[in-house]
Amino acid sequence: MRRWLLPALLLAALIGLWQLAASTGFLAEVLGLEDFLVPSPAEIAESLWDNRSLLAENAWVTLREILLGLACSLILGVGLAIVMHRWRTIRDAAYPLVVASQTIPVVVLAPILLVWLGYGIGPKVVVVTLICFFPITVSALAGLNSADPEAIKLMRTLDGSRWQIFRRVEGPGALPDTFTGTKIAVVVAPIGAVFGEWVGGSSGLGHLILTDNAQLEVAREFAAVVVLSAMALLLIGLVALIQRRVVTWR
Repeated sequence: MRRWLLPALLLAALIGLWQLAASTGFLAEVLGLEDFLVPSPAEIAESLWDNRSLLAENAWVTLREILLGLACSLILGVGLAIVMHRWRTIRDAAYPLVVASQTIPVVVLAPILLVWLGYGIGPKVVVVTLICFFPITVSALAGLNSADPEAIKLMRTLDGSRWQIFRRVEGPGALPDTFTGTKIAVVVAPIGAVFGEWVGGSSGLGHLILTDNAQLEVAREFAAVVVLSAMALLLIGLVALIQRRVVTWR
């Protein structure tokens, strides 16, 4: 109860302060803006309800991009981690490139991907994959490398094959770290989807936020951000639930 109650109380206090500052006009005065540009939480909640169909339609587009990107990053990240763990030469050659790939801003790559792949879902999925790929790969590789050496030695003593050692010792031992990397990826995945929709897209929460910003629909813009945040929280909860079911020894 303490883990849930304290954050809930803090969030309620922050929302209450925001409501008070926005409804009295204090926040707009401090920021030097008109009142309609600084919506209160009550106005955002009203916008959430009034535009629920529009938000749900665009949320489904963004969620599909996130899920496809996460699936691709899991397959590529875990697969590359296994290959680098198995063959030292490949790890020495590929790992620096994996790290260097993160020095390239996604904002720079998104327009290039748009030219190559068009305005469909492809560029958004690739952007999400590029953002999520690194934490999953690094975490999975760290988990594989942290396998209990005594357990591996015991398996070799029992004439265990390389596959049996991986299946019974290294693979299960890497699961907690892999799930940790997946949680990080889930947090940053919506950022990639929004970037992709900003560069080129006709639907999705990122596109809706961009359109509302141009039309000064600030309350609906905040409502879209709330939906995007709630989506990320639900995905983190889902990953945590799967981890609890799979990594039963922890």
